[in-house]
Amino acid sequence: MARGIERIFNDISGNYELINHILTFGFDTIWRKKAARLASSFSGEKCLDVCTGTGEMAIMIARLSGKKTSVFASDFSESMLIIARDKPESKSVKFVNADSDNLPFPDNFFNCITASFAARNLNTSKNHLLKSLREFYRVLKPGGRFINLETSQPASKLLKYLFQLYIRNFIKPLGQIISSSKSAYSYLSRSITTFYSTEELSGIILEAGFGDAAAKRLLLGIAAIHIAVK
Repeated sequence: MARGIERIFNDISGNYELINHILTFGFDTIWRKKAARLASSFSGEKCLDVCTGTGEMAIMIARLSGKKTSVFASDFSESMLIIARDKPESKSVKFVNADSDNLPFPDNFFNCITASFAARNLNTSKNHLLKSLREFYRVLKPGGRFINLETSQPASKLLKYLFQLYIRNFIKPLGQIISSSKSAYSYLSRSITTFYSTEELSGIILEAGFGDAAAKRLLLGIAAIHIAVK
């Protein structure tokens, strides 16, 4: 992944969770719980949370899956992983510092792979997003599930306009103030407003090799959970 993006996430790692909770009015946690419950039903022996950040999703999956599942979590930002490892509830999670497009795992290794609010950051270009998705496909067992939670674009033109207005005029300036990082929340707000629609992302997931890519829209389409099968 681009070093510039890595620097951004290292810089804001200390208050990244808090800012997300504030700016989404807590919906990011509600959506993660929905995705984690889905993942726990497919987690099997081994589950991987890619781009785990501070480990919120991985911890939820570990809690829901119990001892039957070995939960792994990877991220390219060591600063984020330090925070994740320090959480008392993360002791059962195996954290790995790795890029999403070069995972240190063998082929056909995991029963389930999850990603939450990560695809936008892998989308430095469509080709890079495809490269990462194909890497997820590689380490996933046949019949395994890829569960992706991400912001999306509302189908309604009015809702899309209001959503993007909110991102530009609330999330961007408030995130900059709280985090003291103008570049980070300029980048993050831009990545939200320019990201794919639910249908477009489904098409890209299929292009990466997955055999199915069902989607569940959340809160009038401002986010979505995709469930894809290898």
